Amino acid sequence: MQFSELWLRSFVSPDLDSDALGHLLTMAGLEVEEQDGVAAQFSKVVVAQIVEAEKHPNADKLRVCKVDAGQGELLQIVCGAPNAAAGIKIPCALVGADLAGFGIKAAKLRGVESFGMLCSAKELGISEESNGLLVLPEDAPVGTDLREYLDLNDTLFTIKLTPNRADCLSLTGIAREVAALTGKPLSLPASEPVVPAHDAVRAIVLDAPEACPRYAGRIIRGVDAKAATPDWMKQRLARSGIRSISALVDVTNYVMLELGQPLHAFDEARLNGAIHVRLPQAGEQVLLLNGQTVTPAADTLLIADESRALALAGIMGSEESGITLETTDLFLESAFFAPEAIAGRARAYGFSSDASYRFERGVDFALASQAIERATQLILDICGGAAGPVNEVVDAAKLPARAPIRLRAARVRRVLGIQLTADHVAEMFTRLNLQVARDGEDFVVTPPSYRFDLEIEEDLIEEIARLHGYDNIPTVAPKGPISMLPRPEARRDTMSVRRLIAGREYQEVINFAFVEEAWEKDFSGNADPVRLANPIASQMSVMRSSLIGGLVSNVVTNRKRQTNRVRVFEIGRCFAKDAAGKPVEGYHQPLRVAALAAGLAKAEQWGESNRNVDFYDVKADLEALLFPRVAEFERASHPALHPGRSAHVLLDGREIGFIGELHPIWVQRYELGTAPVVFEIELEALLGTLTPAYKELSRFPAVTRDLALVVEQNVTAASLLKGLQQVAPAIVQRIELFDQYQGKGIEPNRKSLAFRVVMQETQRTLEDAEVDAAMTALTRHAEENLGAKLRA
Repeated sequence: MQFSELWLRSFVSPDLDSDALGHLLTMAGLEVEEQDGVAAQFSKVVVAQIVEAEKHPNADKLRVCKVDAGQGELLQIVCGAPNAAAGIKIPCALVGADLAGFGIKAAKLRGVESFGMLCSAKELGISEESNGLLVLPEDAPVGTDLREYLDLNDTLFTIKLTPNRADCLSLTGIAREVAALTGKPLSLPASEPVVPAHDAVRAIVLDAPEACPRYAGRIIRGVDAKAATPDWMKQRLARSGIRSISALVDVTNYVMLELGQPLHAFDEARLNGAIHVRLPQAGEQVLLLNGQTVTPAADTLLIADESRALALAGIMGSEESGITLETTDLFLESAFFAPEAIAGRARAYGFSSDASYRFERGVDFALASQAIERATQLILDICGGAAGPVNEVVDAAKLPARAPIRLRAARVRRVLGIQLTADHVAEMFTRLNLQVARDGEDFVVTPPSYRFDLEIEEDLIEEIARLHGYDNIPTVAPKGPISMLPRPEARRDTMSVRRLIAGREYQEVINFAFVEEAWEKDFSGNADPVRLANPIASQMSVMRSSLIGGLVSNVVTNRKRQTNRVRVFEIGRCFAKDAAGKPVEGYHQPLRVAALAAGLAKAEQWGESNRNVDFYDVKADLEALLFPRVAEFERASHPALHPGRSAHVLLDGREIGFIGELHPIWVQRYELGTAPVVFEIELEALLGTLTPAYKELSRFPAVTRDLALVVEQNVTAASLLKGLQQVAPAIVQRIELFDQYQGKGIEPNRKSLAFRVVMQETQRTLEDAEVDAAMTALTRHAEENLGAKLRA
């Protein structure tokens, strides 16, 4: 909605400058998108008249003009405009004038002195186009400042309205808002009923009263359609973004901008019988004023006479019934169309109109008669003629109801957080033209016919906030007791886990939880994942049950960018179904941690030879994350992992995840080059830790012995180590695997595992006999229970 500030101030003029007025409107919910002057900034430009205009002696396209600019003597000005002629009145920039940064000085043009400049509309920034000098009306007073004469000290406001504020799609609506916000008096143009000069009427039939419950029409005879539109009306239309067409059309557009009621004029001589507001007949077509022929849909409302359709109701008239410069008698209509009957119809036919824009948002259902009276008076003043009586047909039962709204004072205080007196609230409602009644501490408010947006209690509270001023509502920080939550030493938070993983040189990533269905099959063996009802893309059609697919995708992206070393991790939810294949209530959504390492084990450096990351590098990272708790690793198979290089991760005897090298098939399919190593475990397993406990440090020397045992190939180091730890005497502090050997001296189906046994007491020095006894006990257990032999 674009409008002129001067036009608005003719209705209400607050003591605010343009910037303050724009801020006031924006803070009231009428957002000002643009605020520009109607012309460029210039000075010392006056109304002048060309007294003489002669051909330049040295140039074919220049004229030497004698100009009366009200300076007491004629000025000689050289001009190149094709329409420079004696007798016309034009803008003249005097010597010393400033035209948007361009200064006017006395000069010589082809040997002839020139003292000023005659201006076009384009040079003054009034118009984008120019066909020569801007010709002013004959009655323009010579010597008058042009800015004052043309009202160029005006500002154009463009406001962005929300769909619920259709009442502000007019100067009257905006003026009502400004008057309510500032308390200034409102002076709207009078719409006095026009006394009929004849008794001719045209019958009106409402065949679809639900869509059109009110329709008014009036016959005006003997108009001069060729009459010129007044300059003041042209100016206001132009500054509202509407081009002047003809006097009759301009009046209907003007009233629409002034009051908010779209109007339409039909050529009375082209009408046949009664006016019907109805739905279309099968196959019926309408040739619109824009030259487009449409076949209205079954739910599109039409204005028709007894023989044919005359217009798409509330949208656009037809070419066959429109007024022309030859029209002498017209039928002027003003109606209320239900918003739901107009909404979306114009867009369905590929265009929009000012009328449809307003009707689909809601026009004042009580405005039809006032608008037709206002338009009639303007037509008679400009085009002459004689008006007949207004024929208005109303189906009152189908008009919108304005039900009273109850407002509780306590609710206002609770929502806004401010104390307002009952008198202040009532006064604000009165300024908004709302009918107010008191019922104890409550207000019973009845909205006017033009406020479709006021329906519930919260709407009224919003009105109070707007008028009180959002800037005037104090900002109060919320207050409340804050107690420190307990944080057990045996538990860490998710951010601590992130820091631990990042400390192992992994970078966190965040991937989509909806993934390709192929990923679920490849990396989880999941043939029936949780499917999305409305996926945003075909490759994001299912919910992930594992984090591995996203990490592999990260590696693929980095490989394409020649990144040889990738270490990434993610903490996120996975989504699964229950064992029966049906979703559990709310779905099973465990939080998991997954990490992937690919490429070099260490960043390339001179002090260490390059090697690719392997299973044990990532296993060490996982053990560091679980420390001081100790996990067990049990050989297992997994769809995503190498069959001989993968394991389940167990903590306290419970499986918490898996670890392993990516399967060669997926390494080849996803073009990863070298095989990444991944792990995925439950986040909860990393959140739990052990409570720190004091343990006395021994001041006595430790005794270290090595124990090399030869076992079968199928005996794992973990099972052997676990067995030794279970039978170790109290003096044994720790047992660590430090070597594995196969080769010369060892049978082909056997291997040697070497353990370092550290023994120590806190109160005394150990004796050789008890050290030997401890080593004997460990050896005997390995021989008897695991088939091990002491390596010679």
